[in-house]
Amino acid sequence: MKPSIVLYKKLPADLHQRLEEHFTITEFDGITESNRSQVFDALQNAEGLLGSGGKIDKELFDHAPRLRAVSTISVGYDNFDVKELTRRQIPMMHTPTALTDTVADTVMALVLATARRVVNVAERVKAGEWNDNIGADWFGTDVHHKTMGIVGMGRIGLALAQRAHFGFDMPILYNARSQHKEAEEKFGARKCELDELLKESDFVCILLPMTEQTFHLIGKNELAQMKSSAILINAGRGPVIDEPALIDALKAKTIYGAGLDVFETEPLPKDSPLLSLPNVVALPHIGSATHETRYDMAACAVDNLIAALKGDVKQFCVNPEVLKK
Repeated sequence: MKPSIVLYKKLPADLHQRLEEHFTITEFDGITESNRSQVFDALQNAEGLLGSGGKIDKELFDHAPRLRAVSTISVGYDNFDVKELTRRQIPMMHTPTALTDTVADTVMALVLATARRVVNVAERVKAGEWNDNIGADWFGTDVHHKTMGIVGMGRIGLALAQRAHFGFDMPILYNARSQHKEAEEKFGARKCELDELLKESDFVCILLPMTEQTFHLIGKNELAQMKSSAILINAGRGPVIDEPALIDALKAKTIYGAGLDVFETEPLPKDSPLLSLPNVVALPHIGSATHETRYDMAACAVDNLIAALKGDVKQFCVNPEVLKK
């Protein structure tokens, strides 16, 4: 008899078929307040859980007495109670490598779009404002040869450093918990304290997960340390930046601009001042949103769950300590 799993994210047909070869599937369109009770019922016999989004907490696990593995179609997992999973000796898998290059591409797109005011001037063209040779009010700022500061030198940070160094001849500064010799040897990156990075960088790129330590890491004092010509990019997690402080800094032109793919509240509220500021490029959390990458992420998550329920986990486990017991 095949193990039962709960799937709460629509998958491409071939990946769904791959799951069906191994498991009996109960499927939901996300986990929401309106369907949590039905999900709880399905979890009574489920040995695996696969999907993305929604609050995955102790209450949910309490209704899943047979749960043996969890697989998320994402690199981030701050919506999961990982401590509770670990306490219950349940491995949790994620997809950290499938989206590396795509997110790095998105960060460079934000760097270019914000610096060169691509969105703003494109809207002006569509509005019929391009009637003569453009003046200085259409100008942006250069990207090439400027200093890039990367806060969080993981896989994505490394891919971003590669693009910035070889593509735009940018000196690289980085702030991270540990030294990254690969970034230093390949791209001439220099590790420094956050204060120094903020003061020296022309582009400050945030690539951090959401933790107790990173919450509002960038606030009023940090923004005040940045150059008035500097641009802040966030493609990590929204709450890493104190959003009201950022709005004040942008209004006061404490910094030149911001390119944001993540926000404290998502979707971004329609009354957010960020939507009306001309020095902001706001994207709807599209860092990994290409057809190819989303497929690769889903395929990785499917393979992760199959491996976990076979007891054959070799990679991508968030809480590997549960595998040693």
